[in-house]
Amino acid sequence: MSDQQKQEILLESGTNEMEIIEFYVGSQPLGINVQKLKEIITYDESALTVIPESLPAMLGVLMMRGSTIPLIDLRDHLNQRQSDDLTADAKPVVLVCEFNHRINGFKVDGVNQIHRISWSDVKPLAEFIDQYRPRFTGSVNIEGREILILDLEYIVGEFDPESVLGKHEDNEDEDGQAQLSAKRQEMKILMAEDSSVIRSNLEKVLNGAGFTDLEVFADGDACYQRILELKQQADDAGDDIGQHLNMLISDIEMPKMDGLTLCRKLKEGLGCKHIPVLLFSSLINPPMEVKCDSVGADGYASKPEISKLIGMMNHFLGIEA
Repeated sequence: MSDQQKQEILLESGTNEMEIIEFYVGSQPLGINVQKLKEIITYDESALTVIPESLPAMLGVLMMRGSTIPLIDLRDHLNQRQSDDLTADAKPVVLVCEFNHRINGFKVDGVNQIHRISWSDVKPLAEFIDQYRPRFTGSVNIEGREILILDLEYIVGEFDPESVLGKHEDNEDEDGQAQLSAKRQEMKILMAEDSSVIRSNLEKVLNGAGFTDLEVFADGDACYQRILELKQQADDAGDDIGQHLNMLISDIEMPKMDGLTLCRKLKEGLGCKHIPVLLFSSLINPPMEVKCDSVGADGYASKPEISKLIGMMNHFLGIEA
């Protein structure tokens, strides 16, 4: 990567902005982060190999330049009816996406355009909706259209659960595990993750590993407000915030405030550079690692690398069996 490319990435870090590509499934406009999109190709049924006994929405594997990628029919999976608005000669396309170090294809009915938006404009879905429609993480209104932000990780996880969050086991004997658990229980940790399913599962795994003093938040802004409360408590007591907060773990893509902005606000805005921040995201790749470094993140791991995340937590918290 050239110095100019790195500089361009640095300039974009921590601005609480992102670009989404708007596409259609039936008549419903949907959006995903452009950083997950590798390319858009015309759907070619002749390049498709059907997988026997797979779920209906799993069309099969698509041959693309000598390699194969899984192809999911989003209209089928989201139970979206064919729209009367689509013209008879409309041709479906495939969004080729890369996240969690995997490449997947998603068949959609059409693509509109790319929009640059602020995460503060993304509204989280109401909690009662989130319980039944976890495939969406929020919505944003653009030119009168309510665009739902699609949780591609969750959708892929419905076909391959371990692709979302891997397993973790401490390689210690019973005494070693007890020592690790006792030390982890003393650590005060905040975690921000917008996906309700990943948030719940990750909280369960971390609690099971001994990190029981864990507060979780559904977006970066709610987490930041809690950090401000802890900072005020520390200031009022004449303490360092490190006595009230030992670590922050955050996703990157979140409504209201993204993880890069949250990290920058803690490290630079509040001057808390000594509080370790770990970014746990499906977007981790070399360019994103440069962004993470630019906002002062201490470490980063891609979902589903849960064991790597816990290993980094132990390292930055100084925990040994």
